[in-house]
Amino acid sequence: MTPFGTRLAAAIEERGRFCVGIDPHAALLREWGLGDDVASLERFALTVVEAVAPVVGVVKPQSAFYERFGSRGIAVLERVVAESRAAGALVLMDAKRGDIGSTSQAYADAYLDPASPLGCDAVTVSPYLGFGSLAPMVEACRRHGGGLFVLALTSNPEGPEVQHARTDGGTVAGTMLAHLRAANAGAEPVGSFGAVVGATIGTTDEDLDINGPLLVPGYGAQGGTVADLERIFGAAARWALPSSSREVLGAGPDPTALRDAALRGNDAVRGLGA
Repeated sequence: MTPFGTRLAAAIEERGRFCVGIDPHAALLREWGLGDDVASLERFALTVVEAVAPVVGVVKPQSAFYERFGSRGIAVLERVVAESRAAGALVLMDAKRGDIGSTSQAYADAYLDPASPLGCDAVTVSPYLGFGSLAPMVEACRRHGGGLFVLALTSNPEGPEVQHARTDGGTVAGTMLAHLRAANAGAEPVGSFGAVVGATIGTTDEDLDINGPLLVPGYGAQGGTVADLERIFGAAARWALPSSSREVLGAGPDPTALRDAALRGNDAVRGLGA
């Protein structure tokens, strides 16, 4: 399988770096004039897929907004994955999974095995049972050409109590970034093991050059700007994936308006790291 990093680099070159979150919040369903039920979930999610998956490089469904509807919601998520990939977009599942041993392997089988109905191009994961707990997922990525995005420096105000905590080797966040740098060593044009770094963290002394992609939530409606990304990431912005959901999804339910919002978002960040 072609490594995720190689496929991501091609997607950025062809379609741009903007990542659109497909997050069916109950409030957004209401804004679209829809109910809070599975039929509305399906209409919302597949309208977004039809509008944006043919024109952006990466889409990011947030699993929780589908899981809350049970098995029927997961069935919609499976369609989001399949139809987004059929339209040429890479699918990054925002699931933030993390566990040990056989459970970690089961998560790898669910999200990173192409034979799974939820098999995606990449998945977000939590390393806070120790980076080594992600070993089954790392191995699945190497075997199947998938990618991971590991929580490192998130924008939520509670994050620093863990991520800024110091160990013998530096901060917890710095340790995770170092593990990712090692996992990506020698990869060209970029590695498959990325970090999640928020657009609203302010400044950081951490080295964000991990030879891997950087998923950047908090851009757009949540306050992060292009200037913030340039300041925080510097040269590492070359592999940054600014992510936004509300800024695009709020343009619905009209498909043309959704597509135009996605294209505007893409244009705004096209020159990052140049």
